[in-house]
This record gives sequence, structure tokens and C-alpha cells, in this order.
Amino acid sequence: MRTSSRAELGKELRRDPTRDVAATRRCGPRWAAIALLGFGTFAGAQEPNAAKNDLPDAPSAQMSQSAGTESPAQVSPSDAGERDPGGMSKAPPLRPCKDSDYPKDKIPLQGPPPCMPEDPIQPFVTSQHIQPLTSAEKGTLAIRDFLDPFNFITIAGYSAIATAADPHSPYGPGVKGFAKLTGYGLLEDAQGEFFQTYAIASLLHQDPRYHRIPTASVKHRLWHAIAHTYVSQHDDGRRMPNYATLGTYVISAELMNLYVPGIQTDAPSTARRIAVGIATDPAGAIVAEFLPDVARRIHIKVVFVQQILNAAMVGAPSVQ
Repeated sequence: MRTSSRAELGKELRRDPTRDVAATRRCGPRWAAIALLGFGTFAGAQEPNAAKNDLPDAPSAQMSQSAGTESPAQVSPSDAGERDPGGMSKAPPLRPCKDSDYPKDKIPLQGPPPCMPEDPIQPFVTSQHIQPLTSAEKGTLAIRDFLDPFNFITIAGYSAIATAADPHSPYGPGVKGFAKLTGYGLLEDAQGEFFQTYAIASLLHQDPRYHRIPTASVKHRLWHAIAHTYVSQHDDGRRMPNYATLGTYVISAELMNLYVPGIQTDAPSTARRIAVGIATDPAGAIVAEFLPDVARRIHIKVVFVQQILNAAMVGAPSVQ
């Protein structure tokens, strides 16, 4: 038993070499296929990285700056005028809005119009689509009109001419007479702006501005300017009596009886000053309608108010 077992074991140990070669031949193709499959997977994983590395690099900040900077030879004269000193391009200035820039069917605009809307806080406006003024804006308009440098120039200029033309007026000659006439003129103008532009206009919801109609005929524009003294416009656009203008002349005439020394305070004299003021009031609207640039620099209404104030002192004793 023991001898046979050893013999069988020896036979197993002494195997035929050809059997190992055959086994190797049978396993060889399998290992080769597995090796090729693994190599293909590894190569496929490396291809995205290689493709990524083949892409061009992103432009750096320095390259962007150099690309955005143009040489002086490449910048046209028109472009040069639209650039500020820092090199940034400027937007072209907007033109003033026209009535044709607004929709006729009153549909809200999709964004701002391609123009510069007219400033609503000014004594006269041109656009028919101007926004109404609030009570605070009417007060701002009154203050702006009074503090306008051209307003002071108009009052001072008229006072100088009137004092030089009539040195024997109740205000007296020279600098003293000039200062008195200028002071009363400023006070009269301040109370007129307060009542006409702010107080009465705010209480009665009246638009204190004059609305120009430059596209109408000359006859229509002239009649429109004259009628403005008596017919004005409500804040919502409806027509209404010009309570602010008519009422201000009455209030100012009564106040002048209180603070102007030597003035004639009887009823006929007061009524005459009111009538003269109302009769000369359209002059300011006519100038604003046909000569708006002149109206912005010469306050015609102030000139006539000064004349009324000066005429009220005729025959009165000298103001001390």
C-alpha cells in the first residue's frame, strides 16, 4: 500500500511537460484579451484629459486690457469726442422730448422715452405731456422764480433806470432812492409769487404755469397768451378761471396800502392799480409764447409791477 502510494505520487510529480505547455497555450489568449481590455479602458480615461489639455488657454486680464485698448490711430475723431478722460465711452446727450415721442392712445411707455423730458418746475412749459405739480413743487417753483438771478437783475435794472430818469420821485435820488425802489419791488415780487404760484394755486388745484403752443397759428397763440390772464388750467388738465392771477392782483393792491409809505389808499386808487395790473399781465405770457429765451432772462411781469408801484407813489410825499 505504502509502496503503491509513493509510486503514484512520483508519477504525479513527474508530469509530462507538454501538458503544461498546452495549458499555457489555452490560457494565453484569455490573459491577452483581458490585458487588451484593461489597456483600452485606461487609454479611454486618459483621452478627455488630453483633449482638455489641447484646448487654448483662457485669455488673461492683461490680454483683455490690451485687446480693449485701441491705439490712437484706430480711434476716429467722432469716437474721441464721446470718450471721457478716463477712456470710458460716453452716451450721446439726449434731445428734448417732443409730443410725438409719447403714444397718442395714452398707453404707458415701456421704459423711458428716448429723449430728455421737460423740466416741470418752471414758469412756462411747452410739452402737452408735462406732469402736474404737487403743492410742494408749486412752492419750489415760487421760490425758484423769486431767487432767479435774472429776477434780481430785472428789478435792480428797472429801479436804476427809474431813479435816474426821475430823481425827484417819492423814493428820492441817488443810491438811496435806488435802494428803496428795489426793496419795495422785491417785496412786491415775493408776495406775488407766494399767493399766485403757491398759495392760491395749491388751494384751488390750479396749474400756475403757462402752457405754450408753438405749433399753432400766430393768431391762436396770441389769443391763447392774452386769455391766459383770465382762463387757466386745472391740475388735471381741465380749463378753469385763473383765480391765482386775478386774486393776486387784488391781494397785492390791498397789501401795498399797508406797507408802502405815502401811497393813496382810497378805493378808486386801489381799483385803478388792480385794473392796470390785470391789463398789463398778458405781456408776460406773450413774450413767453413767442420769445421763450427772452422770457427766461427778462421777467416782463416784474417790470410792469415796478411801473405800477412807481405810479402809485406819484403825488405822494417823499419816502423817508
